[in-house]
Amino acid sequence: MGWSDLYLIDQCTFGIYSDVFLVTKSIYSRGRLNSYEIKDNQGSSDAGRLFCFGLGFSASYLAERLLSKGWYVSGTSRDNEWQGTALPKSPYLFDGTRPTSEISAAISCATHLLITIPPQLSGDVVLRNFSEEIAKARHLKWIGYISSTGVYGDAQGEWVDETSPLRGATDLNRRRIEVESSWLKIGKDYGLPVMIFRCVGIYGQDRNLLVSVKQGRARRIDKPGLVFSRIHAEDLALTLEASIQKPMPGEIYNVSDDYPCPPAEAVEYACNLLGTQPPPLVPYEKADLSSTARGFYKTNKRISNKKIKEVLGVKLKYPDFRSGLDALLKEFDRGS
Repeated sequence: MGWSDLYLIDQCTFGIYSDVFLVTKSIYSRGRLNSYEIKDNQGSSDAGRLFCFGLGFSASYLAERLLSKGWYVSGTSRDNEWQGTALPKSPYLFDGTRPTSEISAAISCATHLLITIPPQLSGDVVLRNFSEEIAKARHLKWIGYISSTGVYGDAQGEWVDETSPLRGATDLNRRRIEVESSWLKIGKDYGLPVMIFRCVGIYGQDRNLLVSVKQGRARRIDKPGLVFSRIHAEDLALTLEASIQKPMPGEIYNVSDDYPCPPAEAVEYACNLLGTQPPPLVPYEKADLSSTARGFYKTNKRISNKKIKEVLGVKLKYPDFRSGLDALLKEFDRGS
């Protein structure tokens, strides 16, 4: 499958999908849709119906996979970023504070839900605004909640799996732990098929180290013993689809590639691919970092992805950052 992305924009009214269009996205740039080819499309009669709370960068890769198989896909956006395009209508607007009857109707006829919106200071905006609609939804076969491996906190470089203690070191990751519990609880209370996906840093087209190097934003920070893990957005989508095909309510999965490594190593490889001199190596103690970035460097762990392989049968397309960046370089060169 190429880098063109597909979106199916639909309108769900009184539990029935209508005004359905197949949208071929020819340019995907930082979560924005820029140009389209629109065709009438009714999908297959037994197609699944995915509704995404947060139809952005990560969700778009799953949308591409499912749309190619005749699924209906729709979702929310925080603003009017799609206005002025060839779309017949905007996606469902949702800023986390104002629920709408249109979104409630979309939930009622969805067979699958994906939640990518991170916890806010007020908690989970999806559960706060739509928990009743989700609890009453009769057609749901799968609910996927995207969380973060940040919930594990610092493991001093040791391997962690889904059974490891949760020691989130930041307010955001402590909120993630609470929200994970809330989603699992609603699943248990109402018999809903909720699954949690704890992701490492996600990269893909337009969001990767090649772009950072090209824009002069890449940095090499030296902190001996520190390793980071990553996952290509295509492999995240592959994992989500594997779970959709084999739903196991209440399960939690780590989503990571096979190769945790020092962050400077990945920066150096990206620079080598672009024929660029790597930025200077700066000791962590002397690096000018924001409080958020500094906190990122304070936790050190290796993420085990054994479960997605053994339970879901996932075979990663990009098992390490090298294979991922090599593939992205081809698209990067075309876009330069």
